[in-house]
Amino acid sequence: MKKILFSLLGILLLASSCKEGAKTDKETLSSSAETTLYFGGDIITMEGEEAQYAEAVVRKGDHIVFVGALDDAKKQFKDADHYNLNGATMLPAFLDGHGHMYMVGIASMLANILPPPDGPGADFNSIVKALNEFKDTEDGKWCVNKFGWIIGNGYDDSQLTEKDHPKATDLDKVSSDFPVVVMHQSGHLGSINSKGLELMGWASKDTPNPKEGKLRRNPDGTPNGVLEENAFFTVLGKVLGNTDDEVNAKAVKLGQLQYAENGYLTAQEGRTAPSQVKGIIKEANAGNLYIDVVSYPDMRMAGAYDLLKGEYYTNEHTYINNFRLGGAKLTLDGSPQGKTAWLTQHYHRPPQGENADYKGFPIMDDEAANQSVADAFENKWQLLCHTNGDAAIDQYLNAIEKAQVQYNYDDHRTVIIHGQTIRKDQIERAAKLNVDASLFPMHTFYWGDWHVESVLGHPRADYISPMKDALMAGLNITSHHDAPVTFPNAMRVLDATVNRVTRSGKILGPDQRLSAFDGLRTLTTWAAYQYFEEDTKGTISTNKYADFVILDKNPIIIDPLEIHDIKILESIRRGKSVYKRK
Repeated sequence: MKKILFSLLGILLLASSCKEGAKTDKETLSSSAETTLYFGGDIITMEGEEAQYAEAVVRKGDHIVFVGALDDAKKQFKDADHYNLNGATMLPAFLDGHGHMYMVGIASMLANILPPPDGPGADFNSIVKALNEFKDTEDGKWCVNKFGWIIGNGYDDSQLTEKDHPKATDLDKVSSDFPVVVMHQSGHLGSINSKGLELMGWASKDTPNPKEGKLRRNPDGTPNGVLEENAFFTVLGKVLGNTDDEVNAKAVKLGQLQYAENGYLTAQEGRTAPSQVKGIIKEANAGNLYIDVVSYPDMRMAGAYDLLKGEYYTNEHTYINNFRLGGAKLTLDGSPQGKTAWLTQHYHRPPQGENADYKGFPIMDDEAANQSVADAFENKWQLLCHTNGDAAIDQYLNAIEKAQVQYNYDDHRTVIIHGQTIRKDQIERAAKLNVDASLFPMHTFYWGDWHVESVLGHPRADYISPMKDALMAGLNITSHHDAPVTFPNAMRVLDATVNRVTRSGKILGPDQRLSAFDGLRTLTTWAAYQYFEEDTKGTISTNKYADFVILDKNPIIIDPLEIHDIKILESIRRGKSVYKRK
């Protein structure tokens, strides 16, 4: 693990349609001159332990060739095209600490039932209305024809008036002829209508729970339509199993657009089905990737190991047509806001039908977890592991410790993904094992109040995604959005990392806030390290790629509470504009 002086040196879910300012295909990407001189604004290089500025930056071809004084740049590069920032702020482009680029594209095709302000899903009636309106649109008709289901994405029981999940009887108001599925915003639960239960063969009270999942039930024992974990994933696999080349192309196109318009020029597909990997590869080979995409196949899906042993995974972490496999993804538990994460202490308020000592549940037993981690270490695959609950984190760290003894994988950069309820002793243990952490402080805004009221209570809720303690312990940390769980909004990510303000305006865990500069490092310098790309990305330095994001304000000097209002003006990859705000 890289050392630092004070800090560090650096399935399946939803989102909204792309904004009008984004480029729509690779033919429309504008190209600047072979040599470009950038000046006239705050150019933050992201080098060092505190903010450093440059008067001018020059790129030639794909790379940065000069960082320094403006007069010197003009003398050395007399024929360069001039790019005047006009007071805007330029940073190295952002790298996605954790998200699901392909699934962002998929979610863009579905009915938006997110809670306000991101969507209309304020209560059951709003969800039903949105689905009924969607199914009659051209996009809705295309979706039903393509997938065979009416699909909505993003309801959140914590934000619904009913403080509950819609049941089959609620979704029957959308259709009794077509199956309907709605996805929880966490991506770990969902609900289906009576037609869906019938198609899945889950209508009887004698229906067993699917392995590693759960069917919530009516008082008479019949499934009520609410699905947890693998029960939900089984339905989603059936629905998205109908993807084809048209769907894959559309998903890759729409996903890239949203990432580019938010300043992310290295996107992650953080739990990819092998069929989706092949779809992305096909688009890459057709020349349709204009940002870098790194995929982590779900290692428990058939075909994942074959992909990881193929040409798209290398120890040099090289791209082919802007695509590569970064390693493998493992999932050990569920969602804290959905109350399926695996905890060592019981939930503050158990979900319906569970007893007071309910602690969630593991996805797999220790033997299976140990074997999966050992396989990654033996093959020298970087491993990202979804672990929200502290019990799941214990299981993961135990497996890493065993695998490291057996295989001595020196520079593994294994990552804890989410780590919502990570304890301080686990942070210290992770540091000793050279484990990275991509934490999720956006929860403080989206679900912070819910964590206090229902999920964890004080003081555990104050310690969700403890960025400061992780940083001080020596972990390499990144901060993420987990899109399409939330939008891939880089400024909302930064805002939550710096401010930790809930929807109701409370500060949750003020001692775990980072400075704006360190918050930016979680999106740049430290994110590049997580990807093994610190030599080419993450700072504005000579010989690195000319990948930039331009903001209308400087996040370091404005009031921190205004960070979420900052606008992305332009995203520039290798000197070419791939998004420009209108």
